[in-house]
Amino acid sequence: MIQNLKKEGKRIVFANGIFDVLHVGHIRYLESAKKLGDILVVALNSDSSTKKLKGSSRPIMLLEERTLVISSLQAVDYVTSFDENSADNILLILKPHIHAKGTDYTSQTVPEKDIVASFGGKIAIVGDPKNHSTKNIIRKIKI
Repeated sequence: MIQNLKKEGKRIVFANGIFDVLHVGHIRYLESAKKLGDILVVALNSDSSTKKLKGSSRPIMLLEERTLVISSLQAVDYVTSFDENSADNILLILKPHIHAKGTDYTSQTVPEKDIVASFGGKIAIVGDPKNHSTKNIIRKIKI
């Protein structure tokens, strides 16, 4: 599907994350990513990947729920998921024109930067300053 869109001249943007307890920072990140191209593909960490990265109490929302929430956003065209700790493999399959990361990264600290460079893709840092966090929202709810 994505390869056909590329053949049609569509600019593919890729974003990834856990997106557990969606917040305004996530929305701004995805909206900013969408502005960089024609098609926005979002890859979600699976539940097992999320547990490995965030601990046994996460995710709060299961993958099926997170997929439904993310896919309902106007900016998002396609949603997929991955079981690994990083999006390297899915990036190698999709080879998007742009890999969008949030402002908690710089172009030098993006973990997938070498993978993206290997197929000629570009890295873009998008969204608003990192002043929203799922961890803080969860902490406030527990108080």
